[in-house]
Amino acid sequence: VQLQASGGGLVQAGGSLRLSCAASGRAFSNYAMGWFRQAPGKEREFVSSIDRSGGSIYYTASVKGRFTISRDNAKSTVYLQMNSLKPEDTAVYYCAARAGVPTGVQEYYEFWGQGTLVTVSS
Repeated sequence: VQLQASGGGLVQAGGSLRLSCAASGRAFSNYAMGWFRQAPGKEREFVSSIDRSGGSIYYTASVKGRFTISRDNAKSTVYLQMNSLKPEDTAVYYCAARAGVPTGVQEYYEFWGQGTLVTVSS
């Protein structure tokens, strides 16, 4: 499956952005999806994941209550709504897919998008 992430940009602290990740090539509904991010000078880290139906959702603690992951299987797209953004959310955000249950372990994801840059100014 091919993944194309979009929606990044420059936003002030407290603002919102919605990231999208469009999938093509294989049945999107067969894949759990995840969002990861990599801040400058840091390791890539887990942000959120969602199972194939959207019924099970997970977040890392630092974004819980501010970010919302969702998916539209008819559009083969997963979203990450990011509210109350903070400068520490600045990173390149990647979407990823795996044929299994959602997980925060990035090594378990088989397919990756190219990343979209989110910059939050203070």
